[in-house]
Amino acid sequence: MKIWRYLGGSILAAALLHCLAIAQSAPRAVWTPDQASEWYNRQPWLVGSNYIPATAINQLEMWQADSFDPERIDKELEWAQSLGMNTMRVFLHDIVFAEDSAGLIKRMDKLLTIAQKHGIRILFVLFDSVWDPFPASGKQRAPKPHVHNSGWVQSPGKKALQDSTQYPRLERYVKAIIGKFATDKRVLGWDVWNEPDNPNDDDYAKNELPNKDAVILPLLKKVFVWAREAKPEQPLTSAIWYGNWQADDSLRPMEKLMIQESDIISFHDYSGIDNFKKQVEYLQRYQKPLMCTEYMARPRGSTFEAILPYMKQQRIAAYNWGFVDGKSQTKFPWDSWRKAYGDEPPVWFHDIFRTDGTPYDSRETRLIYTLAMEK
Repeated sequence: MKIWRYLGGSILAAALLHCLAIAQSAPRAVWTPDQASEWYNRQPWLVGSNYIPATAINQLEMWQADSFDPERIDKELEWAQSLGMNTMRVFLHDIVFAEDSAGLIKRMDKLLTIAQKHGIRILFVLFDSVWDPFPASGKQRAPKPHVHNSGWVQSPGKKALQDSTQYPRLERYVKAIIGKFATDKRVLGWDVWNEPDNPNDDDYAKNELPNKDAVILPLLKKVFVWAREAKPEQPLTSAIWYGNWQADDSLRPMEKLMIQESDIISFHDYSGIDNFKKQVEYLQRYQKPLMCTEYMARPRGSTFEAILPYMKQQRIAAYNWGFVDGKSQTKFPWDSWRKAYGDEPPVWFHDIFRTDGTPYDSRETRLIYTLAMEK
């Protein structure tokens, strides 16, 4: 593995030494409701976005050395600061670590330094099962015109999921990354796996593992253990996003695992306010703080105006999908994979700012700022 070529690097060496130190110790326990509440009550109301710079089509282009863009990130996080945002959810990728582990850690540190300058803490996402299941390093393809997330890639990809001999590589990735930043106050938390059993209907469904959920369920359990073995001071979570949450016996094994293993319960919901409230009420029975790590799809009724005041009232951490219009093209809706759109959709699906920093809707930005800043 190329990882071993970087043992001389001080940053990676420290991370790996930390991994060796914790390898023989038991993982820390999942936080109790009291422990979770004690941590959460020390935080401000958390409000931010899922973030990728406009210059990156996916996680690989964001983090690879030749396309990492700290100047653009600095500019865009300044825009986030201007809205009163204090956190961002940011996706990593295991392939970048496999090929340039020391470089990835250095670039993560650089992003954290930029974010800290703007009063923003980062919720990192380690793995992701959405969109293209065939990630490959190197120069990334250009966006398909007017198509939502046309270049976003899964982590790990289909080949790695099918090959259990790659799991030790994934374990090193989890432990080295979390181990390096386990006590770093700039890191808000760790979202260990985004929508792990997403079947990617209508885009990459025919290329998915036919038994994807059965393959990922035991691996996700391992990932939580690996993460807790790194002894992070920050919370671990993985957001439930699918199925019926009304009662414990209505949950599928995946949702049960994600709730049982998460220090803070997180969820995704792109529905209007009435259904959103029901989902929150279902999750409140676990008596843990809640983080909504994906919401806001304007044509579906999931808008800032409808949802954000309720989350402020309930003190639910709020991360809308999409921040600035760019290569990810998430101003276009999910159905842009099947339906043709022009340069500008009738109503933006996601995103807050145009590429030049102009708000899509100044009423929205005023609302976000007002809610974020009021005590």
